[in-house]
Amino acid sequence: MKPETIHPEGWAPALGYANGMHMPDGTLHIGGQIGWDAQKVFVEGGFLEQMEQALANIAAIVRAAGGDVSDVGRLTWFVKDKAEYLAHQREIGAAYRRIFGKHFPAMSLVVVKDLVEDEALLEIEATAFVAR
Repeated sequence: MKPETIHPEGWAPALGYANGMHMPDGTLHIGGQIGWDAQKVFVEGGFLEQMEQALANIAAIVRAAGGDVSDVGRLTWFVKDKAEYLAHQREIGAAYRRIFGKHFPAMSLVVVKDLVEDEALLEIEATAFVAR
């Protein structure tokens, strides 16, 4: 069995990358998701709206592989503004729970100077396990 590229139905093409790679052992690697929708249009608003969209994108990729957000074992957050993240922790928690409920995988937060997409305020990678 070979790795399977995961691309949710109706999403704009991923050019030069895969949104998800489902490995033969069930590991699902999810590439960094940012605050744009299925058609690669950034959501209106700021950090919180982009964060919620990025998490919703991760959830969609996990579902496209046959899993659920409870299958996510790791999230790595890359944020451009540490102060903004720290100033909105309560709102971040509420937005997180709207997508992931009370499932809290291993997480890391990394502050970065910039991201490839100029409008992106954060990017979130994930690893899940979805048996094949």
